[in-house]
Amino acid sequence: MIEFHEAAVSAPTIDGDLTILHPVSLTLAEPKISIIGANGSGKSTLARLINGLVEPTAGRVTITPTTPGTQSPGTKPLDTARDGAAVRRSVGFVFTDPTAQMIMPTVIEDVELSLRRTHRKKPERRAAAEQTLERFGLQALKDRSVHALSGGQRQLLAIASVLATDPAILIADEPTTLLDLTNSRRIGDLLLGLAQQTIIVTHDLELAARADRTLVVEAGRIAFDGEPHAAVAWYRANA
Repeated sequence: MIEFHEAAVSAPTIDGDLTILHPVSLTLAEPKISIIGANGSGKSTLARLINGLVEPTAGRVTITPTTPGTQSPGTKPLDTARDGAAVRRSVGFVFTDPTAQMIMPTVIEDVELSLRRTHRKKPERRAAAEQTLERFGLQALKDRSVHALSGGQRQLLAIASVLATDPAILIADEPTTLLDLTNSRRIGDLLLGLAQQTIIVTHDLELAARADRTLVVEAGRIAFDGEPHAAVAWYRANA
């Protein structure tokens, strides 16, 4: 579960503070949530607050892991600013451009890098990476250079590397923007089928409408919050 408590983001400029996100209070408990809005509306800022990539300049954001097996009785919410390291272990983030996340030269080495904290011994880490690649249909590409992958394969690898550590929450920031129609549908199906609570920031209104709840962000404010098809219709009418 994700909670925004009057969370706001501003940035200093020579003309004074610029408000990027006005104070917002929300509780996000649905399994699949989409966030839509124009470029520069603040939707990515809203998403990045959830895992601490952006910290609120006012208010706070908390998360409580709820994926089966990750929460014990009495678990306290984690503050994204105060408990940054713990939050990032619980909240995975997939960027628009998967190459921004790829550091190691080969597919399997990239997954192994994600597992370095959870699997200290190299043989165990290699075995866990193999299992992850098998799960996402990337086993045949394990020794291939990450730079030789197609766009869809790169995005799939980015998602696999993040999910290898089994986070409770996954945020995908415009994950289909750089993909063709076939791969967009493949990645969309994958994200919507995950056990994790998943937040998808997207310009793909068809994908957004498949969520359980949709937020429309406009000029740094939540302009609509509700049923996905109604949210998409509102956005189309007001864009």
